[in-house]
Amino acid sequence: MASPTVKLNNGVEIPILGLGTWQSKPNEVTNAVEHALKEVGYRHIDCAWAYGNEKEVGEGIRKSGVPRSEIFITSKLWSTHHQRVEAALDETLANLGTDYLDLYLIHWPVHLNPNGNHPSFPTLPDGKRDVLYDWKIKDTWAQMEAVLKKGKVRAIGVSNVSKRILETELLPYATVVPAVNQLEIHLYNPQHNLLEYLRSKGIVAQAYSPLGSTNSPLLSDETATEIASKHGLQTPDVLLGYLVAKDIVTLPKSVTPARIASNYTGALAAASKLTKEDIEKLDGVAAAGKQKRLITPPWPVDLGFENWPGQNP
Repeated sequence: MASPTVKLNNGVEIPILGLGTWQSKPNEVTNAVEHALKEVGYRHIDCAWAYGNEKEVGEGIRKSGVPRSEIFITSKLWSTHHQRVEAALDETLANLGTDYLDLYLIHWPVHLNPNGNHPSFPTLPDGKRDVLYDWKIKDTWAQMEAVLKKGKVRAIGVSNVSKRILETELLPYATVVPAVNQLEIHLYNPQHNLLEYLRSKGIVAQAYSPLGSTNSPLLSDETATEIASKHGLQTPDVLLGYLVAKDIVTLPKSVTPARIASNYTGALAAASKLTKEDIEKLDGVAAAGKQKRLITPPWPVDLGFENWPGQNP
């Protein structure tokens, strides 16, 4: 079953379902990627340098036998690399064993000290992350535009970026509007206001952790479970199909072959079965007392998001 696609603002088509690879151990991710592509029908893999498993993802892509031209590959620029976008991209391309990416994202709108005490997560003596506060995200974005122009990537975008940062620090200086903003989006963190804003700017939303994270409370949510049983579906199908039905590019992560398959087929089945009323009911779950972000790294900066603990409460 082929995944439907969403058209990005530059005309590039992105499959609406992708395999997430965050927290997938290197020894497991090769098999997961191969299985997803070869056996299930995924044509979209979401990676990042910071996940530490890009070489193994690349191996899984090669082992699948699926031609590179048929696969949509995303990766992300890590926070210690904002001053050397092209060099970081080249490293990712070498890791993955490809000469281009379909989408390259700024992983977080925070620049960590590239000369700090750790290559990925430098910290200060007080334990806080070592941020270069005077670095401007527009200077990172200018380099993203340059690699796009060179043809090393087919589209560029951002991740974990709020409306405030887009409005004040990026869009006023951008020649190319980001194609995508990848965010924590799920039943308990639907980010309705931000999604409406992104639509108004022609920026496609992508959902990471769409089932929540490890030991997620979403999987036992009463509303989602009730709607699932009504349609003869499983709860994860509804959690994923709810996002797909709203044209949100959805990135479920798994290394279990059966779950990789059921996430894909279940999401598409649920997206076709959910009614307008079902979607409205699911849209209201967070506001009725379930609002909860599950991914809140200890950035010592205010990212400008709604419902981020300790920031804009």
